[in-house]
Amino acid sequence: MAPARSSVPAIEARGLGRSFGDHVAVDGVDVTVAPGEVLGFLGPNGAGKTTTVRMLAGLLPPSRGTARVAGFEVTTEAASVRASVGLLTETPGLYETLPAHRNLRLFAELYGVDDPEPKIRRWLERFGLWGRRNDPSGSFSKGMRQKLAIIRAVLHEPPVIFLDEPTSGLDPEASIDVRDAIEELCHGGATVFLGTHNLVEAERLCDRVAVFKQRILAIDRIDALRTALFGRHLRLVLGAAPDEKLAEALTLVQTFSGVGAVTPVTPTEILAEIPDPAATHPALVAALSAAGVPLLYVQDASPSLEAVYRKLLEPSLTAMGGSS
Repeated sequence: MAPARSSVPAIEARGLGRSFGDHVAVDGVDVTVAPGEVLGFLGPNGAGKTTTVRMLAGLLPPSRGTARVAGFEVTTEAASVRASVGLLTETPGLYETLPAHRNLRLFAELYGVDDPEPKIRRWLERFGLWGRRNDPSGSFSKGMRQKLAIIRAVLHEPPVIFLDEPTSGLDPEASIDVRDAIEELCHGGATVFLGTHNLVEAERLCDRVAVFKQRILAIDRIDALRTALFGRHLRLVLGAAPDEKLAEALTLVQTFSGVGAVTPVTPTEILAEIPDPAATHPALVAALSAAGVPLLYVQDASPSLEAVYRKLLEPSLTAMGGSS
């Protein structure tokens, strides 16, 4: 059974920003992340994501605004923040001349992990590295080093974990292992702040996503963002029928209560905007059946997360003079 979640946010930032000279890297981030939540942090390279994570992890003082992570203020209690978070950056940062086991043992000692050996073994076995535990990490492949760095980030069981592209360089099987591990950590109460360019991965793992470029452009559940940007659509696919029957079906859908814009994709495929599918879908199917229309199937026609991401980013890119 998962532990009860605290009502205190795992991450809370208000007006968080950072400038380097005249350059504004991060401009007024407002975000609250609950314990046990996976928040996807999506944005192009150069958007300020790494700077934001460094501020939240207590590694870089903000120029303005406030933030608390794991109950600690990131400026005045930065050391406590750093002790309470796990961090996976773009570069593993391992000691390449040390064996894998010694790397983990060293970090366990730095974090004061009690009885680390069972935890080290469990994680090395989980990622298929136990047999290579005595080999220098510098002899590992990119994917193996990535696995080792992930273990290092979670070994001390921090309540908040920042992961930057955790499946980068991993084969499909290892990627599944990492995703399963993230889900397990969240079930145990950990909060994950997930930076990724893998939108399929974000869609599977994240409770909410934030689309970011210098500031948060939008943050919500993926389905809520889809609805807000594109509405809700169903695709109705009809069977073979005389032209007049297909035309009758199109007219029926166009005039049906609860249906918005209707687009005939082909003579046997109709795309319909339906703000409340739960209420309209059954009645519409029943009406088509009663009219003798051969309806093969109805499917959700929501746009992909990629479409949501691109739609949100377009005005930002235009206003800011293009991507970086």
